[in-house]
Amino acid sequence: MWARSKLELFASSSWIGGLGLVAGVIGLTVPVQLALAASGAAIEGTATLLVLLALHMRFILETPVRRAGSWWIVAVQAWLTYLPLTIFGAAWTPVCGLLAGALLVMAARIRSIVLVVLALACGLVVLAAPEPSLIHRGWALAGPLVGLVEYALVTLAVRARELGKERTEVMRKAVELERRRFTRDLHDLVGHRLTVLVLKAQLVQRLVTEEDKRAADEVSETLDLLRSLAADVRAVAHGLRSSSLAAELGSARSLLESARVRCQIKVSCHDLPEEVEEALTHALREGVTNVLRHAEARQCSIHLLERDRLVRLTIRNDGVRPPRRPGDSGQGLLNLAERVSGLGGWLEATSSRSGQFAFSVYAPLKD
Repeated sequence: MWARSKLELFASSSWIGGLGLVAGVIGLTVPVQLALAASGAAIEGTATLLVLLALHMRFILETPVRRAGSWWIVAVQAWLTYLPLTIFGAAWTPVCGLLAGALLVMAARIRSIVLVVLALACGLVVLAAPEPSLIHRGWALAGPLVGLVEYALVTLAVRARELGKERTEVMRKAVELERRRFTRDLHDLVGHRLTVLVLKAQLVQRLVTEEDKRAADEVSETLDLLRSLAADVRAVAHGLRSSSLAAELGSARSLLESARVRCQIKVSCHDLPEEVEEALTHALREGVTNVLRHAEARQCSIHLLERDRLVRLTIRNDGVRPPRRPGDSGQGLLNLAERVSGLGGWLEATSSRSGQFAFSVYAPLKD
C-alpha cells in the first residue's frame, strides 16, 4: 500500500506539473494572439510566436548533458523577446514571462544569483522603453510572476520524474535482495534437509538389508524429516523464521550419531537475541552438513560459548576429505558469511594435514 500510494503521488505530481505548464503557456499566448490579430500582424506575429514557443519548450523540457544545458537557446529566446517589441508593440509584452521562466530554470541548473536577478528584471526592463505605446505596463509588471509560476511547475514535474526513477531503483534493489534471500534460505534450509534425507535413506537401506529392528524407527524419522522439509519450503517461500538453536542442537546430535559419528555438545550461553540465534542456527546446519558431505568423520564436537559479549560457535571434526573440485562446498559458506557480517561478526575455518577441521562463527552481542 505504501509503494502504491507513492506511485500515485509521483504520477499525480508529474501530471500536475505538465498540465500546469501547458495551461500556463496557452494562457500566456492567447492574449498575445488576440492582440496581434487586433493590430493586423496576426500572420507574422503567429509565426514568430511559434518559433519562440518551440525554442522555449525545448529548453524547459530538455535533460541537460551539462549543468547549464543549451545556452544558445536562451540567447535566441532573449533576442526573440525584445526585438519583436519594436514591430508588434504592446501585444508582444506578455512573452517576457517566458524569458523569465527560462532564466530561472537556467539559474537553478548552474546555481547563479545573477540569472535570478536578470529573470526578475525581464519584464521590468521594458518599462524603460522611450515609447509607452510599445509596452503593456500590466504584463511587464507581471512578467517575473509568470516566470516564477512556470519555474515552480517545471520543478514539480522534474522532481516527480526523479522520484519515479528513484522509486524504480529502490524496487529493483528490493527484488534483488528478496531473490538473494530466497536463494540463500533455499540452500541453507532445504539443502540441509535434503542432505539429511539422503543419509537417512542410505541408513534405512542398510538396516533393511541387515534386517535390523531399528529400520522402522529410521523410517519414522525420515517421514518427520520430510514433513520438516515441507515446512521449510513454506517458510522460505513466505519469508518466515522458525529457527530454534536448541532444537537444531538436538537434531544435530541425533543426525551425527545416526551416521555413526560420536558427537559432543557443550553450551554455556542461553537467551540469545533472535537475529544472533537465527544466524547461529544456520551456521550449525551448514557445519553439520559439511561434516556429513565432505568428511568421513568419526568424532565431532560442537561448542557454543559466550565471552566478553562475543558468542562463538565452533564445530570440530576429523576425517576431512579434499574437495572434488574447487568451490564444491563454497556457496553455503558464502551465504553464512553474508548472514554473520550483517551482525558485525565473522567466520573462520582451519584444517590440518591429519584431517582435522575446525569451523568457527563469531557474533557480537549488542548492548
